[in-house]
Amino acid sequence: MTATSELTTDQVAEYLEATCALIESELTALGDDSGWHFDPKEWCANQVVGHLVEAEKRGFAGRIREILAGREKTSAWDQAEVARTRKDCERMGQSLWMEFMGVRNDSIALVRSVLPADLGKSIAHPMAGQLAVRDLLHEWVSHDRNHTRQLLQIGQERVWPHMGNSQKFKGE
Repeated sequence: MTATSELTTDQVAEYLEATCALIESELTALGDDSGWHFDPKEWCANQVVGHLVEAEKRGFAGRIREILAGREKTSAWDQAEVARTRKDCERMGQSLWMEFMGVRNDSIALVRSVLPADLGKSIAHPMAGQLAVRDLLHEWVSHDRNHTRQLLQIGQERVWPHMGNSQKFKGE
């Protein structure tokens, strides 16, 4: 396997933009089912998008802004509690989409504004230790991919009970 190089800020921005297209497509396809849970222990699509909004503000863009402002320490946040208080299951998917896009557009502009000299700047996190801007940029792409995979699974679970005998093809 050939080693890859670190992403540029433009490449990170492209990945972040690509996530937008997938989220919009999945929320549109789910329509009124965006608050549906295939398992009570799993998030619905609305909760996934709500989490992405909060992770953007509190985690990725938020921490990068803290680093660029010269802060030395950041804080952790209780993701489960934030998800409970947001009550995203009860919201319309398009409302969450619009909230996400407002935050994401600002974040893409932030990523494109990061200078090469900023990539090594870091902040202390109570659990993870030192987090550099470059670390957060790469984790952000990974985090997006993890949650878009989750959205795709919701769509799969939505149609599973209606597949009849074609369920036997699963795994092929």
